[in-house]
Amino acid sequence: MSPVSPVSRDRLHRLIAGERERYAAGHPASLALFRQAGHLLGRVPMTWMSKWSGGFPLYLDSAAGATVTDVDGRRYADFALGDTGAMAGHSAPAVTAAIRRRAEERGGLTAMLPTEDAEWVGAELARRFGLPLWSFSLSATDANRWAIRLARLVTGRGKILVFSYCYHGSVDETFVVLDDDGTVRSRPGNVGPAVDPASTTRVAHFNHLESVRAELAHGDVAVIVTEPAMTNIGIVLPEPGFLAGLRRLADEYRTLLLIDETHTLSAGPGGMTATEGLRPDLVVLGKAIGGGIPCGAYGITAELADRIAERVRSGAADIEDVGGVGGTLAGNALSTAAMRATLSQVLTEPAFRTMAELAGRYAAGVQASIDRHGLPWSVSRLGARAEYRFTSPAPRTGNLSAAAADPDLDEYLHLYLANRDVLLTPFHNMALMCPATEPADVDRHTDLFAEAVAQLLG
Repeated sequence: MSPVSPVSRDRLHRLIAGERERYAAGHPASLALFRQAGHLLGRVPMTWMSKWSGGFPLYLDSAAGATVTDVDGRRYADFALGDTGAMAGHSAPAVTAAIRRRAEERGGLTAMLPTEDAEWVGAELARRFGLPLWSFSLSATDANRWAIRLARLVTGRGKILVFSYCYHGSVDETFVVLDDDGTVRSRPGNVGPAVDPASTTRVAHFNHLESVRAELAHGDVAVIVTEPAMTNIGIVLPEPGFLAGLRRLADEYRTLLLIDETHTLSAGPGGMTATEGLRPDLVVLGKAIGGGIPCGAYGITAELADRIAERVRSGAADIEDVGGVGGTLAGNALSTAAMRATLSQVLTEPAFRTMAELAGRYAAGVQASIDRHGLPWSVSRLGARAEYRFTSPAPRTGNLSAAAADPDLDEYLHLYLANRDVLLTPFHNMALMCPATEPADVDRHTDLFAEAVAQLLG
């Protein structure tokens, strides 16, 4: 018996074995392509694609809206949505039209020249998030990395503060955890860090303001880097007063506050920055705002922009050439065209209202099965996103969330759903709604989840 679930491990392992056999038998074309991929590291284009359950990933044939079709001709209700990259839906017509205009009618996908789309996107992000000045990247990772460098520049401080088991892309300094005894160490599995991240980073526990205060008291933290709700270790929602407390502590210790809205944009058009009335010094956005085209962005306050300009005028920094901020393809014409179309026509306020309603329907369906069987599980929702965990109550820190992981149950449910044409995010049990998601998609998951749980409990 699992310490977090009244599930027979023997039964669970038998069910997983059966679902693995069904997965292999039901996806022969994907399996064949995987076996042929001898020139790819790990046989996949990017190593994280190995996270898909079943021993090999499904191979994409086509996708539209909230539906993915694999090379075996099977159609899936897609709740993974590119782990947020397709929050706008796959190939949203407005986005594909903008891409076509840029590529076919105007040309010049990237020319190191600005377009009018960039200013429109910057103005729209300023309206949504309240920060007046924006710059673009090709990923949230780079946006975070460059924003952190700017924070160090203006504060003259070397360290950052993050939360244990956070995730901000592949930013070196953020792969750290805080052990129960208070020891800061590199996160397990961290690949070849240039330096021990414990030397660059202070670590606190999410939802624990006193741990934040203790780390800021050293006086060497340039910026607090945080999602307003943790997402990559599972959804960990902020407790009342926590986010406001971060702002107060940042002001008290003259530290900047960076809010990473890459995933928490699911909360609404302006993310949790808008829904919670946050006052960050920097905001980072990523993949969702480009409708599937690689992009990222960071926004800053006018006061911070003045401090950056002062450092540049003094000769202390170069943000135009070799100073470590920016990339040749960042802010390219194709990305900014896609962002403008996504923000103006797809991820609109009415769309977010509908997406949130569907996520509420999804969470309620999961909760009904949990309640029916009296399971010590939980489901959390963040706007258009929902996730179930095999523990109750829902974790309140990254460490508690990591401790609640149950890889066997994850694999069973992911395989059960994939074998019946529903996809969840492979890294966790997270579901995201897009403007094209239908109530029938949600109800299909609800029914399958109920069936899977019934089989699991016998």
